[in-house]
This record gives sequence, structure tokens and C-alpha cells, in this order.
Amino acid sequence: MTNSVLKLPEEALKRLIAHYQNKEITTKNPHARFAAKLPDAMITVYSSGKVMFQGAGAERETAKWGVADSAKEKAATAKGDRLPPDFAKRSVLGSDETGTGDFFGPITVAACFVPAQQVELAKELGVKDSKQLTDDYMRKIAPDLKAAFTHSVLALNNEKYNQVQAQGWSQGKIKALLHNQALKHVLRKMAPEKPEAILIDQFAERNIYYKHIAKEPEIIRENVLFSTKAENLHVSVACASIIARVAFLEEMDRLSTVAGVALPKGAGAIVDEVAAKILLSRGEAFLKSITKAHFANTKKAHALAAKKKRY
Repeated sequence: MTNSVLKLPEEALKRLIAHYQNKEITTKNPHARFAAKLPDAMITVYSSGKVMFQGAGAERETAKWGVADSAKEKAATAKGDRLPPDFAKRSVLGSDETGTGDFFGPITVAACFVPAQQVELAKELGVKDSKQLTDDYMRKIAPDLKAAFTHSVLALNNEKYNQVQAQGWSQGKIKALLHNQALKHVLRKMAPEKPEAILIDQFAERNIYYKHIAKEPEIIRENVLFSTKAENLHVSVACASIIARVAFLEEMDRLSTVAGVALPKGAGAIVDEVAAKILLSRGEAFLKSITKAHFANTKKAHALAAKKKRY
């Protein structure tokens, strides 16, 4: 299924709504102001001014109203290695990570191979930039992705993370090692077949990345490309991102059960509050075992816990 998005001014939105008025359908989406269904396309107008076109006829309908805010536009702003024009249609092994900015929970990295003949299958299964998808939706499609594509997913738990971080490892080094390992696992699984390219969602310059993993016994170098916004450049990276995210969410579920409280994501004020409660009820050692202890949230949690003790 093809998806495309337009951002239109109010006058254009009114014309579009009038054009599809006789095809209007009821939508339960609280953010949608209008929806219409054609035999081969679904059109949804959002209160933000964006219009989503879905289905086999999406490109045709989009063309009537302007140029889509598509992955091509996002790709134009990506930084990194220069990719060939037809890169999105090639057989690519992609990798991505998540959890790096979350106080609670692990860092997870996934690598996923999508051959050229299955690029459309990935899209049919609902793959797009994970930042545009909800956690619940990713949980729903991840099993299909893992069943359809050769992949590897790794999770660095908090105790190991805190151990290597205390030894002086940066997050950049940790991520580079995990990416290299996940890529290595997928290449072994798919051998003797090889991808046309390997695309890593860039978090470090090429020379820095390889410096981080210089002492590894096996380093993946052949046809490796780096780019920011890589999820928009090939579905393999988008698949990897979704698989990594769901692995992170599942570990957060497990840790929440162990902690006896729903652990919030991120590193904001709500995280400090929950961390302080855990500190008071379970102690410092337990809190450290489920967090990235060097984050500023640790000190904030101690300060909040101290205040609660006084009252």
C-alpha cells in the first residue's frame, strides 16, 4: 500500500474537502477533521493541515493537490554518504538503535535485511519511519517483520551498561559495538547471500565509528554506508528501528513488573518522580540495576527522595 502526505493551506484544504465530499466516511480518529474513501484510495485530512493519502491510488490523488511530504523530501535533508538514486529499491541490510536517551531500560540495536523483491512487502506490512508510528502499532507489526525478514536484535541490559560506562565507554562506542555485532549476526544467517549495501543510521562519523570497534576480531566494512534519517532512505533501517523499539518496550515491560511500577520512558520530570519512589521503596542498588546510572536523573531522584523523607 502506498502512503503519501501533503501539508496544505486552509483554502486548499477546503477545496480538497469539497472535491471528495460525496465520498466522505465517518472516522473515529480524534485528530481527523475529514475522511473520504475511494475504490482504491483513502484520504484523511488532519486538524494539523496535513492530508494523508493511502492505497493503490494514493499517488494519483496526491498529484492532484501538490508534491507529497514524502520520504524523498526527508531524504534530501539527510546527511552522510551519497546514495544512488535507486537505493530504496535495492537489497539492503540496515541497522538502528533505541533506548539511548531513556533513563530506565536497556539500549537495543537491531539489524534487518530486506531484499529488493521484498521492499514492497515491508511497506505492505506497515513499515515506515518509526517516529511516525505508535508503540502499540509497532508491537503489532514487529512479529510479522521478524517472521518475514532475516534479522538480529541485541539488548544491553542496565547492569552491563553501567559496568562498561564506568570503565569509560561512551554511548557512541557502545552503539558501534552493538551495531557491528548485529550486522555480523545477520550476515552469517543470510550467507552465502550478500546485501548490495549495508546502511547504518548514522550516530558518528565513519572514522569515529571504526575507531570505536578497532579492537574487535571481526569488523564489518564491506559496502557499509552511513546516513542520518536512514529510516527514510531504505525500509531495512525502518524495519530494524521497529524491531529494536519493540525489544526495548518488551524489556521495559519486564522491568516494570520487577519494579512493581510502570516505568516511564525518556528522562523527564516524571522519570525523576518514579525513580525517587523506587529509591525510597527498593533502595539505591535496585534503582541502579534498572537505569543508566550516570544520567542526571539519578541525582534528581536522590534530591526528591530526600525531600520526601523530610516530610
